[in-house]
Amino acid sequence: CKAPTDTACHHEKGMKMADQNLDLYVASYSDAASASDDFQTLKDAQAADELVVVGAVVMSRDADGDVSVKESGGDVGGGAMVGGGIGLVVGLFAPPLLLSTAVGAGIGALIGDLTKKHEEKQLGVDVDEYLPPGSSAIVVVLDDQYLDRVDKALTKADKKVNKAIDSGDYDKINKAIADAGDNVSGAIES
Repeated sequence: CKAPTDTACHHEKGMKMADQNLDLYVASYSDAASASDDFQTLKDAQAADELVVVGAVVMSRDADGDVSVKESGGDVGGGAMVGGGIGLVVGLFAPPLLLSTAVGAGIGALIGDLTKKHEEKQLGVDVDEYLPPGSSAIVVVLDDQYLDRVDKALTKADKKVNKAIDSGDYDKINKAIADAGDNVSGAIES
């Protein structure tokens, strides 16, 4: 499992939610270059087996408030297809953002419940605080045993926050994304 977003690989190795205490970790940046540098440091630490993450993305928000999502340096784009690993991270960070993706279109019913929990601050973090217009953020889902190592890897962040992930929310998003996989694949091929 060398890729930070390779959830299938981590599940094959027995890393199921029941076996972990997962956290959502968000590092906020005023400039995209610093976020990109720190994301590379995170990927390097993952490749060196210093830490294991379930999923990680770099998100950017332009001055108009439009969000784009990048994974492993490859631009996916705000309205474009977002894969399962990215969908999981974005859904745990800010369920409303997931609606603007092809994955979100496949799990619309679930998003309503998660959006309510997000607005009540039971899920995710405040998008306007941690991803304001003109900024970038690295969002990571990880086992809490690696929190200190992720914190050390993301040194250029302006601010950071982590929050425990409810296993029910994680399982719901993960299952919905997996179930929507065929719908999403069909949307991409058409």
